[in-house]
Amino acid sequence: MDLFEYQGKQYFSRFGIAVSPGDVADTVEEAVAVAERVGYPVVVKAQVKVGGRGKAGGVKLADNIDEVRLHAGNILGLDIKGHVVHRLWIERSSDIAKEYYASFTLDRPNKMHLGMLSAQGGVEIEVVAEENPDAIAFLSIDPVRGLDLGTARRWVADAELDEVAREQTAELLVKLYDCYTTGDCDLAEINPLILTPDNKVHALDAKVTLDENASFRHPEWEEFRATETEDPREKMAKEKGLNYIGLDGTVGIIANGAGLAMSTLDVVNQVGGSAANFLDIGGGANADVMASALEVINSDPKVKVIFVNIFGGITRVDEVAKGVLEALKRVTISSPIVLRLDGTNAVEGRAILAPHLNEKLITEPTMLDAARRAVAFANA
Repeated sequence: MDLFEYQGKQYFSRFGIAVSPGDVADTVEEAVAVAERVGYPVVVKAQVKVGGRGKAGGVKLADNIDEVRLHAGNILGLDIKGHVVHRLWIERSSDIAKEYYASFTLDRPNKMHLGMLSAQGGVEIEVVAEENPDAIAFLSIDPVRGLDLGTARRWVADAELDEVAREQTAELLVKLYDCYTTGDCDLAEINPLILTPDNKVHALDAKVTLDENASFRHPEWEEFRATETEDPREKMAKEKGLNYIGLDGTVGIIANGAGLAMSTLDVVNQVGGSAANFLDIGGGANADVMASALEVINSDPKVKVIFVNIFGGITRVDEVAKGVLEALKRVTISSPIVLRLDGTNAVEGRAILAPHLNEKLITEPTMLDAARRAVAFANA
């Protein structure tokens, strides 16, 4: 679950991480009231879960009440990359001497936590990694041992942060790690972490992703869910127990296994298409699961073709074929379906489908062939 910036800052505050004073506002008058309370100058910031707010006009400096009214009125209702602004964060403007970057996230392959720290903040860490990878100091953290202050001090020195900021940053990193672990985050990121002209360090931004699997430990997260605008496709998929992520393309994808699903997305992109979703049905490719998957994808008006990519291991392809045919009796599909079925009992599965194939139900022998056929339909 991704948090809005203001929620991330409120979450940081629970763990003693210094942030700029501010508050949320849903109307122009509420924005004015917050600005009057925290003191000018203030920054009026759109609250949307997408980057590029500043370039889109969603972040503005205000020196007085008239400017707050002007900017709040312009930003509320603004569409930023498909996200409409309904809430603002009004915070006291901060003078900045230096900008740093700090984050903790998961290193799944190595079963470790990964810390990233850089003296080059204020820009996307991907840009820093590409243009100057040596500017990022990485720290692998054993989840059992955690992060102590001594290790944090060495890490800060390795990142070559300004001497005056090092001790404060080391202390803040220990608190951020506590937020990340005790707070059950998948990601806890500060960009930028700033040093002010009077040599104070605090978080100027907050990007927090909470681990939904830990929600049973956090009844307080319900307040965050109340502010979520859930993708209707993802809501339907969740209700049907499907592992689904909505995307913006035109090729609907059904695959069994997360790795195969990701490979399918890559191949569709490789041959000039764009995926409308990630959907992993796992080993349960029976009629009920297949019908649910087709129904979810069929609900997306952008989908022009459905690509079903199944490799049978434990899952038998003949059972998958029966599931597809039974699902098509239950769900009226408006888009053509391209199937690639391989693996256990693949010959039997293709034989079951053969009498039912037509211009809207097509099989291809390989994943690449199927991707090309699907993309041809999508681009027609």
